[in-house]
Amino acid sequence: MSLGYIGSLTLRLEMPWVTNLKEKRALVRPVVERLKARFPVTVARLDGLDAHDWEIVGVVTVSNDYQWVEETLQLAADFVAAQGEYRVTQEERGIVPIEDVMD
Repeated sequence: MSLGYIGSLTLRLEMPWVTNLKEKRALVRPVVERLKARFPVTVARLDGLDAHDWEIVGVVTVSNDYQWVEETLQLAADFVAAQGEYRVTQEERGIVPIEDVMD
């Protein structure tokens, strides 16, 4: 039996019609903030920060209940997909026991 589980989710958001970074931030930042407020997750903008037409957002959560982690990541993915004026073109998930990442 594991002490707990770490779940991670990465989402590639694409918005090819956006022409500048300010416009992209106006689309992505509010969704990231709402995601943090609505779910027990940590969220970070990981890649594509200098690109105007795409970005990768990472989401992480921790719990002692594998099913809860799985459900929370699914709810977060669905929330992001439904919120913004962008397309989610790639989604990757992983759940690992805490012991697998500890020394």
